[in-house]
Amino acid sequence: MIRSFLTVSTGTLASRLLGFARDSLIAALLGTGAVADAFLAAFQLVNVVRRLLSEGALNAALIPAWLRVRERDGEAAASAFAGHVLGTVSVALIALSVVIALVMPLIITIIAPGFLGSGTLDLAVQNARLMLPYLAFAGPVTVLMGLLNAQGRFALTAFSPLLFNIALIAAIVALLVWHADAAFAAWMLAATVGVAGLLQLLMLLSQRSAKLATPLRVSFGQEMRGFFAKAIPGMIASSGPQWLMVAGAIIASATPSAVSWLYFANRLIELPLGIVGVAMGTVLVPELTRAVGSGDRDAVAHAESRALELATGLALPATLGLIVLAAPIVRLLFEHGAFSAEDSVATAHALMWLALGLPAHVLIKALSPAFYARSDTMTPLLATAKGFVVAVALAVLLGHFFGASGIAASIAAGAWSSALSLLRKGTGEFGFSVDAAARKRLPRIVLAAATMGALLWLTADLIPAEAHGLIRFIVLGVQIGAGIAVYGLLLQILGAASWREAASALKRPAPQDQRA
Repeated sequence: MIRSFLTVSTGTLASRLLGFARDSLIAALLGTGAVADAFLAAFQLVNVVRRLLSEGALNAALIPAWLRVRERDGEAAASAFAGHVLGTVSVALIALSVVIALVMPLIITIIAPGFLGSGTLDLAVQNARLMLPYLAFAGPVTVLMGLLNAQGRFALTAFSPLLFNIALIAAIVALLVWHADAAFAAWMLAATVGVAGLLQLLMLLSQRSAKLATPLRVSFGQEMRGFFAKAIPGMIASSGPQWLMVAGAIIASATPSAVSWLYFANRLIELPLGIVGVAMGTVLVPELTRAVGSGDRDAVAHAESRALELATGLALPATLGLIVLAAPIVRLLFEHGAFSAEDSVATAHALMWLALGLPAHVLIKALSPAFYARSDTMTPLLATAKGFVVAVALAVLLGHFFGASGIAASIAAGAWSSALSLLRKGTGEFGFSVDAAARKRLPRIVLAAATMGALLWLTADLIPAEAHGLIRFIVLGVQIGAGIAVYGLLLQILGAASWREAASALKRPAPQDQRA
């Protein structure tokens, strides 16, 4: 399981790093202001769609359903079921894209009411419509990725999203070299989003994954209706962080540049969240589905305990690092071109508050698969809805007094509300299984992370605000490298991890799905 987790995490890390490069270039190309706010509000819709459909979200319903059909009726029936899902999802999303294009002004008004009555609204509608072809391509991409994940084949699904960012980066570089006007650059970049989705689909269709879904059919019969009745709640619940950001953007749209500050701050949160959270959703769902289906309580306890250890061990130090080093990280990554020093300060403050919600987001990703493995997608959906309501209510209040920082704090509070709701519900219904090893390691992981955070805090002011970019990069790199080294050493000393045993385990042959 850890080998699969590392595969997905590595692919997600590479995608997120390219995402940082992409957003740093977007900041240099568009800066902040009306054009940037319009583009980023439209792009937020794409990000929600990506989380709704991809990055493990559809695993919540597709993988358990596909595994059950295969176990009950065999390979041919599983392929037919997958073909029905692929065909139906593709046709449904094409139709949905047409409908969304027609009502796009209403959608943008809902997610960014502050744009109403200004030219920013028209810009956002134009950008969003240009991005819509991505929606039609994202559906079949997600189904093919889910089928590969169900068979324990994670490498291709982990690395295929790189094409999305590569295509956008190439377009941005061309526009920067061309010195394109900001509004025209935003339109061209929006059009590239659909091209990026097409590239990802073509790559997956060229692989053996396409043969897992044959024959291709469109069906709205009882089987498909039952599947979508579970899939849609699971997809919405799996996109909880994005729904919270949408809630924040709705409130922030009334404040100039606040949408941009929150967007760029959230991009830094998505790096650790992607590395840990996406891997949790991708790997844990098939692992727990098999364990729950076979009634193997030890396997369930093992999977849940290792997931909790990994979630804590990776999310906690990332949270402390982002809080302590928020200012130098934002300055290094985004303070270029049209992105000013004042923008860096506002973005860094938002980042510090958003980071407080990172452990909650990761905890949700670790807890939700226990419900999905039991074919329960409604409980995570209700928890997500509760967090959304909490975030909106607090954002209206705190955003009025503290601006983007208050909205960021509200998003973090909404995440914790969702996480605690899942924890209470799961504990009451079936009890989360944490083995003795996890109970021993978790306090030691927390101690190691706290010590690392203290070290970073003591060295946080080493970089002068006026320092050259290269100096900032070197000093920040040394700080982060030293923090990681100290944290790893403390884990070994405290007995929370044995790197020799971990390396040995990774060298052993991976267990394969015998039917894959």
